[in-house]
Amino acid sequence: MASKLLIRNCTLLGDRRGSTQAEILIVDGIIAHIGTVDEPPADAEVLDADGRAVAPGFIDVHIQGAGGADVLDGTEEALEKIARTCVRFGTTGFLATTVYRTGGDNSHLRLAALNTGRDLGGAALLGIHLEGPFISPDMKGMIQPDSLCLPSSQVLETIRELTRGSLKMMTIAPELPGALEIVRQLVKRGVIASLGHCAASYEETRAAIAAGVSHVTHLFNAMPSMHHRKPGPVAAILTDSRITAQVIADGVHLHPAVLKMAFNLLGEKRCLMVTDGVQALGLGDGTYSYNGVEYESRSGTPRYADGTLIGTSLGLSELIPRLMLFTRCSRAQAVATVTENPARLLGIYHRKGSIAEGKDGDVVILENDCSVFATVVAGTVVYRSATQS
Repeated sequence: MASKLLIRNCTLLGDRRGSTQAEILIVDGIIAHIGTVDEPPADAEVLDADGRAVAPGFIDVHIQGAGGADVLDGTEEALEKIARTCVRFGTTGFLATTVYRTGGDNSHLRLAALNTGRDLGGAALLGIHLEGPFISPDMKGMIQPDSLCLPSSQVLETIRELTRGSLKMMTIAPELPGALEIVRQLVKRGVIASLGHCAASYEETRAAIAAGVSHVTHLFNAMPSMHHRKPGPVAAILTDSRITAQVIADGVHLHPAVLKMAFNLLGEKRCLMVTDGVQALGLGDGTYSYNGVEYESRSGTPRYADGTLIGTSLGLSELIPRLMLFTRCSRAQAVATVTENPARLLGIYHRKGSIAEGKDGDVVILENDCSVFATVVAGTVVYRSATQS
């Protein structure tokens, strides 16, 4: 018997044409009908949105951990904990972001590959995003030295064998010797080559874009600042319409004025908001550990003892109001940065990223403050807020 979910009394949000009153019928995980449903199927579960906004499920292309777990833990339990924490903040799909340990244990990559597409009881694991290992040691940020090496086709092949077709994105520093050849190999295999953790010049960035780099990992962070005589990578990125870029809109990783400038220059279609979430995401202030190194998380900002930022402990639904506040964008524009834009980047917009008949039944119901009332993944209600009776 087909599973059915009817979402009633909702206001569609997420397309740039504005908001529309509708009902959504999801059958076997696929949106079957949008509009008025006079007589709901007798066997359908009914979810009453009570006039709340309904958006496409959020997609986070850069999250390392959540709920006290990390991809590096290398267990199915950790991946499930991340997936179940994500849906509390409206995220219905994510890339497991992690590192490759050169000469070390990389069983976490094999496990993430095996669990890509498996029901984790929460958000769907859409694939793997590797930060490195071909990144600059001078711009490594929170990434440990044992997860860095010079570009190597042999290492890339080892990574490909470990990830078994689930590698969707790799962050790479284009100024390293041999990096552009790696970019070409990634693009040939359908993997997104993302510039980041680099010390690249303006010219080296332009060369990387010509070689196939199409995305940028946490814009401004872990890369040279812009100078009027040495524009660096930022100027090349902001002025090239072929490039999409991640922003962390917590107001800490980027000063609000810089975030507003970046959003205005990128435009709403090129901007992707990410959490860069770590295991503290969804938990309170406290002491945690990433890859064996302790850090403190305070007010949504995790740092090592030396002050190095290592991501956020804020969910996407918590970042949306900040993006709106700092850039003055609309809620629909903010939602597009975590729905349509990442779906297009990943090449899955035909299935995800908007609410349309024939697409996956991934939706999130939002309160006025953008907190999550309910999250639906493939037509199954996987999270309900405590406010629901």
